[in-house]
Amino acid sequence: MNKLKHLIHAYGDWIRHVLAPLGPWGMLAFAAVDGSFIGLPLDAIFVGYIYNDRARFLLYVVLASAGSALGSIVLYIVGYTGGEVLLRKRLSPQRFEKIHASFERHEFWALMFPAMLPPPAPFKIVVLAAAAFEMDFWHFLLAIFAGRFVRFLIEAILTVYFGPGIIIVAANLFKHHLWWILLVVGLLLLAWLEQRRRKHPIGEGDTHKTSGVD
Repeated sequence: MNKLKHLIHAYGDWIRHVLAPLGPWGMLAFAAVDGSFIGLPLDAIFVGYIYNDRARFLLYVVLASAGSALGSIVLYIVGYTGGEVLLRKRLSPQRFEKIHASFERHEFWALMFPAMLPPPAPFKIVVLAAAAFEMDFWHFLLAIFAGRFVRFLIEAILTVYFGPGIIIVAANLFKHHLWWILLVVGLLLLAWLEQRRRKHPIGEGDTHKTSGVD
């Protein structure tokens, strides 16, 4: 709680002098900067906006999500033009192939689910990977927006009902148990994909297409 208050107060003057004249659009600008190479205390600022203007919490959720997606365009350009070389330098061969395989199978979900996770999840690496593996640009933006929307909506609801202190509790949980959380999220994703596969078996569409052809 004290750490979160310190962050909010530390950036309070900066927000008032730089972002306050922009009104709610300041949230869009801040999220866009954070979405590029420049990492900022986005969650603390977002919580500050929500706590001080609870009636418009959904507006801030949309603006923060859109800003994150727009800011990630910078990483998309970098990744698309030379991201594979950069990734091979920063990742082990096994890690690189694992990420590549996940995008080959389900590229949208492979980007959306990491977008839902707060720091310290290594999201920018995943963004670079999506671009390097030539993910469709509009699907890229939609996946980031959708993932961020879920994340910010949860943060906003928690802030409205429990106050900003609940966010620092969640942040500490992610900080100290990140890999367990990623494991649980991964298992839930696999279970959901398996359920979809059983409901819509591969080849079912082809059967309908060819059934009327003699």
